[in-house]
Parts: sequence; C-alpha cells; structure tokens
Amino acid sequence: MPLSRSLSMTSLTGVLPAWEEDELPVEDLLLFEVSWEVTNKVGGIYTVIQTKAKITVDEWGDNYYMMGPYFEHNFKTQVESCEPPNPAIRKAMDALIHNGCQVHFGRWLIEGSPYVILFDIGSAAWNLDRWKGDLWDTCNIGLPFHDREANDSLILGSLIAWFFKELTDHLGDKPNVISHFHEWQAGPGLILSRSRKIPMATVFTTHATLLGRYLCAGNTDFYNNLDKVREQENYVVTPNGLNVKKFSAMHEFQNLHSTNKAQIQEFIRGHFYGHLDFNLDKTLIFFIAGRYEFSNKGADIFLESLSRLNYLLRVHRNDVTVVVFFIMPAKTNNFNVESLKGQAVRKQLWDTAHAVKEKFGKKLYDALLKGQIPDLNNILDRDDFTIMKRAIYATQRHSLPPVTTHNMLDDSADPILSNIRRVGLFNSRNDRVKVVFHPEFLSSTSPLLPMDYEDFVRGCNLGVFPSYYEPWGYTPGECTVMGIPSVTTNLSGFGCFMEEHVSDPAAYGIYIVDRRFRSAEESCNQLTQFMFSFCQQSRRQRIIQRNRTERLSDLLDWRYLGRFYIHARHLALSRAFPDKFKMDPMAPLKTEGFRYPRPYSVPPSPSASIHSTPHHSDVEDDDDEPYDEDEEAERDRMNIKSPFVLNAVPEGKKQQPGESRN
Repeated sequence: MPLSRSLSMTSLTGVLPAWEEDELPVEDLLLFEVSWEVTNKVGGIYTVIQTKAKITVDEWGDNYYMMGPYFEHNFKTQVESCEPPNPAIRKAMDALIHNGCQVHFGRWLIEGSPYVILFDIGSAAWNLDRWKGDLWDTCNIGLPFHDREANDSLILGSLIAWFFKELTDHLGDKPNVISHFHEWQAGPGLILSRSRKIPMATVFTTHATLLGRYLCAGNTDFYNNLDKVREQENYVVTPNGLNVKKFSAMHEFQNLHSTNKAQIQEFIRGHFYGHLDFNLDKTLIFFIAGRYEFSNKGADIFLESLSRLNYLLRVHRNDVTVVVFFIMPAKTNNFNVESLKGQAVRKQLWDTAHAVKEKFGKKLYDALLKGQIPDLNNILDRDDFTIMKRAIYATQRHSLPPVTTHNMLDDSADPILSNIRRVGLFNSRNDRVKVVFHPEFLSSTSPLLPMDYEDFVRGCNLGVFPSYYEPWGYTPGECTVMGIPSVTTNLSGFGCFMEEHVSDPAAYGIYIVDRRFRSAEESCNQLTQFMFSFCQQSRRQRIIQRNRTERLSDLLDWRYLGRFYIHARHLALSRAFPDKFKMDPMAPLKTEGFRYPRPYSVPPSPSASIHSTPHHSDVEDDDDEPYDEDEEAERDRMNIKSPFVLNAVPEGKKQQPGESRN
C-alpha cells in the first residue's frame, strides 16, 4: 500500500535536481525485471518492486514486464489474466508451453498494473537433473540434492534463460532487451543467459547477502575488512524508494499521528493496569521493528542504551516516561494470559465509566430541563459508588506488567528477554523506560493490539534502528515518509544516503549513530544521548520536527530515486550494445553534489543548546511562540533551493571528474 504525505508549500518538487542524463529510447527497448518476489510477498524486495512499478510503467508503458515464479493462489488473487501485447512474447511463451512448461501472463493488480510473466516451477521440475548438469558444465557450480530453495531457483532461472533465448531469436536486432535480475534467487537466470551469450543488456541487484548477514552476526569485523573484497568497476548503488502518496493539507499527517497514538495509549492503559502511575500525556513511544536478527538489527545496543536512558531520566527526575515496543517475530505459542487480562480489565473499566457517565448525564440533563442546578453530592447513588469501587479493586495486581505479550517457546534462551533480564528493565514503578516485546508482526485483527504496521508507526514518536548490517533499511525510510523521526546508523544504506544528501540530518529528525568509526561503547553512549535529547523536547518542538521529517519524503520518492535505476540501465546498454548506446562509464551520476542544507529556522531540538537541566515537556511550552507551519516550510524550501542553484555547474562549463558541486 502506498504511503501518504502532505502536498502544500512543503513539497520539494522542483527543488530536487532535475534528471539530466539522456533519455533512453524506450519505444525501441523491452525492459524485464526478474525477482522471486513478483506477486509473491516474502521480504523487502517485494516492497521495492511493488512500489517502483507505477513510475516504471509510466516511463516504459507496454514495454515493461516483470517475471517471477507462478503460485496458483497468488495468481488467482492478485493477477488479471490477459494476452501479451507483443507477439514476440507470445511466441516465446508458446515455445516453452509446447515443451510441457506452463507459463502464465497477466496484469499485476497493484498501482501501475504492470504486465507479469510467471513460470510454473512444478511443471518443469522433471528437467531439474538435466539443468543441474548444464549449470555444472557451464560454470562448475553444483547444487545440493536436498536444497529445495536452490533447486527451485535453478528451475526458474533455466526457464527464464530459455524464454530470453526464444524471445531474442524472434526479435532480432530490434527492439533490444534489458533484463534486471534481483537477488540470488534470480541469479541462475542471469548466469545461464550470459553463458549462452543471449544478446541483451543485463543488470543485477543484490539487496543483501547471506554471507554479510552471517559474518556480521558472528562478531566479525566486517566493515574494516571490506577492502579485502574486490570492488567491481562502475559500481552503481540503487537506493530503495517508496511510492509516496500526498495529502492535500499539511495538518492531516499530524492528525493521523494523534489518532493512532491514542490507540496505542489504549493498549498501554491495559498492559500496565495497576501500575499506571505515569502521565500518558508525557509518555513517548519508541519502537524497533524488523527481522529478528538480534545483533545485525542493533537490538543489543538498543537495549543497553535504554538501560542508560532509564538511569538518566531517573537521576534528572524527568517527568517523561518512555514506552518501547520491540516488534520482531519470534517463536511463540500464543498470547500470554496476563497481557490478555490487561486488555480485558481496561475494557471493563471503560464500560463501567461509560455506564456511570450515561447515568450522570441523564440526571444532569433532567435537572437542567427543570431549571435546577443538581446537587453533585446526590447525583450518584450508593450503587454507582459500589460499581466504581469494584472496578478499582479489579485493577489491583500483585505482579509487574509483563515485558512480552506472548508465551515464548524458548524464554530462557531468547536474546531480547535475556538482555532485558541483564539490564534489569522489568517495568517496575520507578523505571522511566518501560519495555513491551511483541514477538509477532502487527495486524488490525489482533485481539491484543489491533493495528496495522503503518498505523502503529504513525502513532509512535521515534523509530530506533541502530543496525550493524543493513544494506538499505526500509523501516527508517517508512518513518520519514510518515513524518516520524528515526535513529539509523552509518552502516545502513539509508543512513549513508541521508548523510550524503542532507547537511544536518538530526535537524530533520534523522539521527545517525556512528557505528563505523566509533567503538561499541561510544556508539551506545551516542545513541543514549540522542534518545535523552529527544526526551527533552517540548511538544511544540516535536511537532516542528515531525513537519521537517515529513518534508524529506520527496528525497525518498521513486520519482527521484528511480533515476539511479535509469543510470544502471543506460550503463548496461552501453556495455552490451556499444555501437547503439554511448555513455561515459566514468561520468558521475547527475544526483551527486546535491545536499539539503540545515533548516532555515531555529533547531527544534534542545541538543543544539543544552541547558544545565533538562528541558521538560510542559504544556506551557506548546504556545510560547507563534508557529506557522506553511511559512516555515516555504523558508526551508527557499533555503534548500538557493544553495543548489548557487552551487550548480554553470551552463557551458563541463564538470571535471571528482569535482564537487557542493
């Protein structure tokens, strides 16, 4: 589902540098994108290809096709079957079908409605042994007999290489074909196509590597040994974007934040019943979410920093409470009883309060109709007080609020729970940091926390993703588009991208922890300081910061980031068909040199001018100065535009290699 943001004078359209590279003659080309996750949601690659579809279809029209595996349920629920618009594609499909391999064609029912070509792996499985032999003879790569995932990838790759051979034979020299393969599951198709010298331009994108994951999780000094890895020439990085939908008014995403935060607060009321001795109006909601890789996702450093944050908030007698959610799927056998009971108690209290309120309101209404001021001492009878006392007694509990919402299958060995025990964050009354581990992805049908992920993110105050291994990182990007500040690291693709394109990321609500050049202890202290500084902000400062964060979403829109894919396609064509497509392989990408400057107005965070004592989030702070969102946004817009115009290369002057525009 596309993420939404506002469209008013805050939009940066027209400010970002225009795409200057020669446009490709798409009418004379066919573009294919190959991925295991076409119509098949597995992970982040699905989000990449699904959100990028519309802008690619807008550019390529009927000359753009996606390719992947056929799964009957996915096809019936997500694809509208139709005939290929290109006769050569129909002939290539028929060549496979006539040899007993089923191929399906249709429109994927997502925004942009791209054409999809899906290959039935099961119908071609009888070729597996022969294709394993071909792979071995061609490149000396052998596959284990029992590795179902690798075998399926080989079958898909063999079918795709076969399809491309048939297609290029029918097309001849025109139109030329570009094929873009995503991740290792699509890799066999690329290897076989290249080994068979099929005449087409090829692009391969790796979104993450198992080798990198395992090395980082195994405490290997991965990043300081990257120089041992041979870097290929003209390496093109394709950042992951989002299909950003825009609201018509600035205040709408702020309203969504308030609405969804209220729903999260209802869960907190139930989960912490009997221990709800903190002010929810001065409670901040932090979260971390993603694949359960304890070290790679930075959950280890996050928990240690939370322990230190808890100490700082207690020592400074800060009235802010932080409730932290860990949304990471783990093995469980159901919700735990105490969590369900908490929500039941909350519901019972709500029903009691509502019933008494209705009775009170009716008596008040009748008295006013008679022209009388009711005696408030008599407006509630003995039964009403009895009901309320019973409700209060029901909130008593003799145990601490649970730190997890589910029954864990291996509680004692779970990394998050083990470290919660180590740092002592048990949700006691004197803890200013409370922890809720929700070991399951969020769903609006959940009886415990009935919210979809997007709504949950919108209701939070800060997303924290201090990853050690994160080739890109969609979670902070999704926070940015929804106007939610986030913490990332300079070891994530997203963090590096923001460092390169934003002069002062923290002023825009993007806090970047240095995990590359600092020790683990120093990184932990830096993360602690980021969170403590955030807790010192007033409500007004948080509103200003959310506005600025949301303003960066243009930078993450595929309309801007799609140009990196255009550059990669152009480079591939110039290598495959040098006589037809010219491109200087050493020419810098035209987006290089553009950076957002610091915001025009004063920083929203007290970190820029730390007081000797913490700056409390008092209600009086909300109205201390007038604040016009659109006026500040327009000032920032002009502040962003001017430096780019001033630093642009003058017309007629050729930029020298390595020369910076900034």
